[in-house]
Parts: sequence; C-alpha cells; structure tokens
Amino acid sequence: MTDITSQTKAALSAIAAAESLEALETLRLETLGKKGWVSLALKTLGGMSSEERTAAAPAIQSSRASIADALESRKAALEAAALDAQLARETIDLTLPAMAAPRGSVHPVSQVMDELAEIFADLGFSVATGPEIEDDWHNFTALNMDETHPARAMHDTFYFPDKTDASDGKSGEREILLRTHTSPVQIRSMLAQGAPIRLIAPGRVYRSDSDATHTPMFHQVEGLVVGKDIHLGHLKWTLETFFKAFFEREDISLRLRPSYFPFTEPSVEVDVGYSNQGGRRVVGGHGDAPGHAWMELGGSGMINTRVLEFAGLDPAEYQGFAFGLGIDRIAMLKYGMNDLRAFFDGDGRWLAHYGFSPFDQPTLSAGVGARA
Repeated sequence: MTDITSQTKAALSAIAAAESLEALETLRLETLGKKGWVSLALKTLGGMSSEERTAAAPAIQSSRASIADALESRKAALEAAALDAQLARETIDLTLPAMAAPRGSVHPVSQVMDELAEIFADLGFSVATGPEIEDDWHNFTALNMDETHPARAMHDTFYFPDKTDASDGKSGEREILLRTHTSPVQIRSMLAQGAPIRLIAPGRVYRSDSDATHTPMFHQVEGLVVGKDIHLGHLKWTLETFFKAFFEREDISLRLRPSYFPFTEPSVEVDVGYSNQGGRRVVGGHGDAPGHAWMELGGSGMINTRVLEFAGLDPAEYQGFAFGLGIDRIAMLKYGMNDLRAFFDGDGRWLAHYGFSPFDQPTLSAGVGARA
C-alpha cells in the first residue's frame, strides 16, 4: 500500500507539471495504459486472497480515479492554454478593408467573355444576348436548316414537351428547346435592329453530348457583321486581329478551309497555326512550318441570302459574315488547361489556381490576359 501511495503522489506531481499534451499522453500510458503500473496493480487483485483483496482494492481504485481525474483536468487546462495562444496569434484587424483577403475568384470562362467583349468593342462590335430557351424557328428554320437537318434530331437537341405560339406574327405552333448555338441571337438582333449591324453574342449553349472533350452545356461566342460590300477579306482580318489580341502574339497565322454550314455560303473552317510545347498546344507560328500544325478553332462564312431574307434584310443590298468560336476551347488553349470537365466540377483548388481576381479587369492597354 505504501508503494501505491508513493507512486500515486509522484504521478500526480508529474501530471501537474506536464507542459504539453504529448507529455501528458506519455504519463497516461505509464499509469493507466495496458502496461501501466495502475493497470498491472489491478491485475494482481485476482491472485490475492479475499482478505488481501479487500485491503488492497480500495487503494488501487482510489489511485486510478485520482490519476484519471488529474489527467482529464490537466488536459483541459493545456487545451485551453493552446486555444488562448492561437486566438492571440491569429488576431483579425477589423480596421482593414473588407477585401484585404479576397475570397473566391472569377471563373476563366467569365474572364474570357470579358476579354472577348473588350477586344471586339475596340473593333466596333456590341454585345448582344438572347434567351437560352428558344423556339425551333429562331434556332433552326431562320438559319436555313430544313426539317430533316441532322442537328434537329433528338440526340443532338434538348426539346421540351410543350410548344409555343409564334411571337413574330407568323401562325402555327413551334417546338421549344434549349438553344444549340447563339446564332438565334443574330436573327433576333437583325429583326430588331436591321442593318448595318456589328455584334458578338456570347453565352451558354446546350447539346446532348458528354465525354472527355464535350459537355451537355458549354459556351460559345458568335460574331455577326452585316453591311454593304462586306466580303471574306473582312472576315479574315477581323478574326486575325482578334486572335492576335486574345493570345497576345503577333505571329498568328490563319487558314480558311472550305466547308459547309446551312447558314453561310461560302462557308469556311478557321484553322490557326500552333506548336506543341511542354505537352500543351501553344497558338502561334505558321501551321506549315517545321514543328507546327494547323488546329481548327471555329466555323465561319458569308451569311446565306436565305438567312438575310428570314431576318428581314434585302440580300441585294446587304451582305455580311458570321463566325462562331468555342469559349471553353480557346480558354483552355490560352491558359493551359487540359480537361474540359474541370470547368464544371466546382473544385475550389482548380478555381483558386485558374481563377482571376475580380480586380483584374481585361484592358487592351494593360493586356487582356494579365493575371492578378
């Protein structure tokens, strides 16, 4: 009993003097752990006689309770002291401006939309918007897509079960759908404003497609210029000027490759020269030069005369061109992203890495791609 008493006093003194939670845990293991002296003393009770057990058990149990209470009390004191130290160390100066430690960032897609608006505004373009829920006349018919065009198929387009009446004075019901491109904005703008007109239409579009390089919802920007004596040379100059400003390089080479779109005639694919650097594609240089190649970035062409007629314009008086680019795709090229799906995952780490400061407004004088 003398040993138990002296060991208990020594343990209680050591616990009271413990300066850290680690030291306290060591003392707990030495006393109350499976191999601690209190636990070993309790195990000896089974080999004692009834009289010995009656005499020894209260002392051992009392020692165990005292040590357990002391450990709990000292642990609470150490944790409270650690919290006080942390609170004193991590002070917040309430007099600082609210944005001293900004939270969140501008998504790369939003940033690129701002860059597009800045560049095209300098070229005299306005920004137009339109509904994301469209009718099939604006989305297809007015763009010279007949009833059997593959783009109207259910596997490409999200249709709603309801229909709507024509809102432009024409009779009949129309299918309702999620727009598959921003071209309906061009039709609506021409009907509302007439010509001449010069605009870009950025926004969300929807198609029934999903894999590593496609998503059911993505972003496009389409451009429209209608006036007198407009030709393909104006189209190429506009795109070349845009790409030079957007990628902030002068060695941009474009190639217009013959293609087919129902809403343009002639139609051309827009290819840009690029090279592979460090496992990523870098826009710049001539596509036919050694180590370079051509990459398709969008479609374009002269507006089909039927589209002008649908928009209420006289094709004998007005001509124009249109082009379409994938905003997500050019954002990936410019900022070195390799997976389109990450744009829509909402991963805070990805947003913190690729996001932009809300103060980093793109300007032509400071550089549209400046990072904060």
